[in-house]
Amino acid sequence: MSEVILSLSKATKLYAGVPAIEGVDFELRRGEIHALVGENGAGKSTLTKVMAGVVALTSGAMTVDGVAVSPRTPLEARHLGIAMVFQENSLVPTMTVAQNLFLGQERFYNRLRGIYIAAQQFLQSLNFDVAPTATVGGLGAAKKQMVEIARAVLHKAKVIIFDEPTATLTPEEKKYFFDLVRDLKRRGVSIVFISHALEEALLLADRITVLRDGKHVVTDDASGFDRARIVQAMVGRNLSNTLYGVRKDKVRPAGRRVLTIQNLKMAPMVRNNSLSVFAGQITGVFGLVGSGRTETFKIVSGILKRDFFHGGEILLNDKPVRYRVPAPAVKAGIAYVTEDRKVEGFFETASIARNIYLGLLAKFPEGRAWLSRRERNEVGKTWIERLKVRAIGDEVKVVELSGGNQQKVVIAKSLIQDPELIIFDEPTRGVDVGAIVEIHELINRLADEGRAVVVISSYLPEIIALSDRILVSRQGKVVEEFSAIEATEEKIMYAAIH
Repeated sequence: MSEVILSLSKATKLYAGVPAIEGVDFELRRGEIHALVGENGAGKSTLTKVMAGVVALTSGAMTVDGVAVSPRTPLEARHLGIAMVFQENSLVPTMTVAQNLFLGQERFYNRLRGIYIAAQQFLQSLNFDVAPTATVGGLGAAKKQMVEIARAVLHKAKVIIFDEPTATLTPEEKKYFFDLVRDLKRRGVSIVFISHALEEALLLADRITVLRDGKHVVTDDASGFDRARIVQAMVGRNLSNTLYGVRKDKVRPAGRRVLTIQNLKMAPMVRNNSLSVFAGQITGVFGLVGSGRTETFKIVSGILKRDFFHGGEILLNDKPVRYRVPAPAVKAGIAYVTEDRKVEGFFETASIARNIYLGLLAKFPEGRAWLSRRERNEVGKTWIERLKVRAIGDEVKVVELSGGNQQKVVIAKSLIQDPELIIFDEPTRGVDVGAIVEIHELINRLADEGRAVVVISSYLPEIIALSDRILVSRQGKVVEEFSAIEATEEKIMYAAIH
């Protein structure tokens, strides 16, 4: 039996005559973990969707166990032993774990109790701590992923493809996920996983393939790569000096005080939190999961409400404000760029231009007497060029874009409102290195223009690289402040934990 379980030869997929992948050769060996990396738009998702039967090749060949195949649906791919765990899970949120596991495999007559017992036994065999009777909508990201993996194993998948599997996981959940993947490998399952976190690819993979502009660049053993070589192959140039590489030797001075928060409370997440944000500076906010950092700024933006009694005070330009919905906050000059772009950031079936135009309309909560298609198209074209959104055309649906380009659309939708205070929550989560550099340059440019910028991030190198001052949040409030010149990862993490 050949050691290659799945292969693609000269794989090409065209959309409106434009290649998403072109002439790509790819081989997956039995029982290996194979990482697929590249910039947003490099063709990673298209390549894996071809394997999973989600999209069909325009030209080229695919083989499984040496037999030529061309799956046209995910069901056909599943029958070939190929399953894909998408970045956004494909579970039914209103059904239980057991019902999701056996969805599509039901007999004419089913006993619910029997399904729960079978699911319990199967989950225990995988050492997955998930209750079969739990409703999927109430599970966290890590447990939803366990259910997706369990469903793939239950269907006897020989190949499991993960698209950005760790994008929404906490550090503890990531470690558990890595253990799961290694366990699948021991069971003889072949793994393909897409990741923008290059450290994960180097840590977990046996081999790494790099794509650029829809074409295969290099495949090699993980031991033959380091971060610099992967980045060089991904973008065709060296980004080591621009991506978290150079330590700051000076910071921007604080301008006027734009935002003041005093004794803010929202039980149980925010507890007597106090901080200030200044114009012309980037204020970095770091904290572990549950530290209240995101909730604090969602209250500022009118997305969440502080406690009605003794909820503290928020001052915008020294005037007390209390926003119960986001619309008046937007009108007052506050923009919040969400950490969850898929759920809160855009209308996925609307075009790029329409999404950006809706951001402009949000500046007018009472509505406008007229809407202009011409204005919409001009606005869309301007911001697509300004933020270098890579797409076939302005009318492409946002859901069809890569993660980094989706993030740029979300940012454009906020910046078109000409905000005075811009809050970025995890601005580069699930974004490739090339787009990270572009987003960081944009954030620095906004601060240089004199705007007040807040960056909330779980990634310490990003906080240190971007911030002029760093606030550390713990147990619902800011507990420490550092200048970016004096801050180190050790000092910040110590403050966040102790």
